[in-house]
Amino acid sequence: MKAITGNRLTDGVVVYLAPDGTWTERLEKARLFEKEEAEAALEAARRRVTEIASVYLIEAEPGGKAAGREALRETIRNAGPTVRPDLGKQAAGPR
Repeated sequence: MKAITGNRLTDGVVVYLAPDGTWTERLEKARLFEKEEAEAALEAARRRVTEIASVYLIEAEPGGKAAGREALRETIRNAGPTVRPDLGKQAAGPR
């Protein structure tokens, strides 16, 4: 399965395309696409240039877990740094 991710232009936060077409900060709320429909959805998301930057597909599993080769990268990208978590997004607590 694939999910669409990028960074929100207003604050740079990592977001995922939700089933209703909005952007969510939670991977478990992202819409998951089959490979065939993922490319078309990605192209549509890339046209939303006033909302989102650096849009791309990631491997994801139902339940909100990144999968595949980029799983570690996406986990760090979403959660923040692995060193000094008191200075990253983790310091704010669960979202």
